Amino acid sequence: MPTVCTTIKVSKDGQYILATGTYKPRVRCYDTYQLSLKFERCLDSEVVTFEILSDDYSKIVFLHNDRYIEFHSQSGFYYKTRIPKFGRDFSYHYPSCDLYFVGASSEVYRLNLEQGRYLNPLQTDAAENNVCDINTVHGLFATGTIEGRVECWDPRVRKRVGVLDCALNSVTADSEINSLPTISALKFNGALSMAVGTSTGQVLLYDLRSDKPLLVKDHQYGLPIKSVHFQDSLDLVLSADSRIVKMWNKDSGKIFTSLEPEHDLNDVCLYPSSGMILTANESPKMGIYYIPVLGPAPRWCSFLDNLTEELEENPESTVYDDYKFVTKKDLENLGLTHLIGSPFLRAYMHGFFMDIRLYHKVKLMVNPFAYEEYRKDKIRQKIEETRAQRVQLKKLPKVNKELALKLIEEEEEKQKSTLKKKVKSLPNILTDDRFKVMFENPDFQVDEDSEEFRLLNPLVSRISEKRKKQLRLLEQQEQLKNEEEEEPEGKPSDAESSESSDDEKDWVEEVRKQRRLLQQEERVKRQEQLKEDQQTVLKPQFYEIKAGEEFRSFKESATKQKLMNKTLEDRLKLEAKHGTLSVSDTTVGSKQLTFTLKRSEQQKKQQEAEKLHRQERKKLRRSASHLRSRPRRGRPFH
Repeated sequence: MPTVCTTIKVSKDGQYILATGTYKPRVRCYDTYQLSLKFERCLDSEVVTFEILSDDYSKIVFLHNDRYIEFHSQSGFYYKTRIPKFGRDFSYHYPSCDLYFVGASSEVYRLNLEQGRYLNPLQTDAAENNVCDINTVHGLFATGTIEGRVECWDPRVRKRVGVLDCALNSVTADSEINSLPTISALKFNGALSMAVGTSTGQVLLYDLRSDKPLLVKDHQYGLPIKSVHFQDSLDLVLSADSRIVKMWNKDSGKIFTSLEPEHDLNDVCLYPSSGMILTANESPKMGIYYIPVLGPAPRWCSFLDNLTEELEENPESTVYDDYKFVTKKDLENLGLTHLIGSPFLRAYMHGFFMDIRLYHKVKLMVNPFAYEEYRKDKIRQKIEETRAQRVQLKKLPKVNKELALKLIEEEEEKQKSTLKKKVKSLPNILTDDRFKVMFENPDFQVDEDSEEFRLLNPLVSRISEKRKKQLRLLEQQEQLKNEEEEEPEGKPSDAESSESSDDEKDWVEEVRKQRRLLQQEERVKRQEQLKEDQQTVLKPQFYEIKAGEEFRSFKESATKQKLMNKTLEDRLKLEAKHGTLSVSDTTVGSKQLTFTLKRSEQQKKQQEAEKLHRQERKKLRRSASHLRSRPRRGRPFH
């Protein structure tokens, strides 16, 4: 079914299985002989229940939740009629061809299929009726009311012949009932037995000759009983609510077995003369269960009997249970190649079968210390199991320890959050091979003292205090571990809880603070460099003129040589002093450089001449304000 299956039934010949469900409302017919879907028909409204009137699927009656009764033939839809009140259940009386409908009314409506008209209804004493059933032996009609009573009628004279008060009899010393039990399920068995299910989860077995129940079975769930069936071969009763299907003996009430599907149950159907049970669930798939004790598998799935025989709990011993399979290489290691061809070895496939006792004796002679090795391995495994219960030390990489510790803390926080709510887990950088080099190669070490790092991470200093303390503790633990032979036991120290504010003001203040610190460091460096320059003694320097160059002055060549020896940073500072370079900081923390080329004397003279020319033109320019027209006096022209 698309979403939910509501009811399921099997035809009398056992060849067809019909099921109704939603959404959209539909009925599906499965052919068991072909193991396929026979047909599917969509309906106008949801089906409350349905009945198969013929031996196959050629005559079906559907009761809808909008008071319509729909008749289907082998070819499809045949006829539709309506009842006065909303229906809840109906039964078919074969001798008279009458359909009995019960629902949200005190009347039981009768529709005769031979005459094609409604007959006089049966008037009950109840306000509403929930379920009904007809005994196939003597034709007694019974209906379960909302007041917890069962009224029995004789269809031949249309008179009530008896009333059973099931609500009063369902209350026992152990049962806890908060409301009046109503009848939710009804089923006849033979001529004298009847089972009644209540809305509070009790099943009552009656003999029609007595008004007292023979047995009261409580499901202990407090849920309404959905359906009741009888299994005659083992004298069992199958009762089902929305949670469980219980099978119990009808004489003693002893539980035989029970089924608890994953989804809620809507209906249960017992395949005739077999151990197969079909269930309609609150899910697209219908449940199929096979219990071999209840009966054989149906003819269309007889292979289930072979499968269950193979899955028995007591398997029979095979011929080679007391033999060990060895290859030719194993025989060479054991020194038993001379036994090939003797009765001690049985050739099989690519090796031989050997008596297990002989194999153990020879192996013990060849390797007398095998037991000692086995014992040591077992002791080692036990020690590793006990060590796993101890406090596990975090092994940090040699490079970027603080970054690794930060990633471990984030992973622990994610694991804590996933316990509360489902969060999609992301891959960890520590376990990813793509970032493996970052924690092994020292070239990838993060320099926290660099200017870029301090400007991009202004709050790292606050957050890293806690991490640095943990790093010290972990390093101490690693040192102790290296000194001692075994892993030390103890409790990990509780980490101090510190919270970092993410407000914008704090972030801006921290950035400004970092900038001031950087400026102070630059001043200190300059002062130290000046002191070093003052202490140095000037000595005569000699310069070599390269081939193809002209000698202009010592000063120019010296400045060029100095510029060649200086770093890019020093050269940029000199150019900034001369005005050919301007340096500006951006908001992100990076720097922006703007270069201006040096102008020649001719370009400077040309710029000065252009400037003088513009000034002369401004002096000679006359204003045009006197050309504006004055407004005329008089009446305006319209």
